[in-house]
Amino acid sequence: MVEVDLRGKGIRDARVLAAMGRVPRERFVEESLRARAYGDYPLPIGHGQTISQPFVVALMSELLELQGGERVLDVGTGSGYQAAVLAELAAEVVSVEIQPELAAAARERLARIGYRNVEVHAGDGFFGWAAAAPFDAIVTAAAASRVPEPLVEQLREGGRLVMPLGEGDNQRLVRGRKHGGRLELEVVGDVLFVPMTGEIRRQR
Repeated sequence: MVEVDLRGKGIRDARVLAAMGRVPRERFVEESLRARAYGDYPLPIGHGQTISQPFVVALMSELLELQGGERVLDVGTGSGYQAAVLAELAAEVVSVEIQPELAAAARERLARIGYRNVEVHAGDGFFGWAAAAPFDAIVTAAAASRVPEPLVEQLREGGRLVMPLGEGDNQRLVRGRKHGGRLELEVVGDVLFVPMTGEIRRQR
């Protein structure tokens, strides 16, 4: 996976490649899907959510430009895989999952594997997690029509935010850098993520 689907497709950050090689992806999918855990495609994890394909996880992690001492906010814990990768790359990870059952399962899974620098909270990631702010970096595993203002507020000056923006098949992965209290966005490429559940509820 690391050599073909990550390095072979353009991931260059040595720390990210090493982290992706260390995290046991098979522990983050259902037992019936473990034989497919290292394929470069998303897999279902229940509640209408998926574990992202390895390349996308590696790309988003690389775009955060982590050096090892950061506090990172992970929006959309899912099974906990992205949080585990971030835990290998940063000092502290705060992960927020809107589905309480997924949050509880991810918290238990991460602790069982041995990740001690990850906190998993059940909550609406649209609002981030103000109690632990500010964050040096923020990543979201769900698409929104706009960058949630609470995430901008909770991002440290000079920090990086990586998330998908858009709806349906019209989504773009973007990276934002915070300067003067505002995000300067750059488009990375086309992606396809599940929508941010909390935003859907507020639009109804």
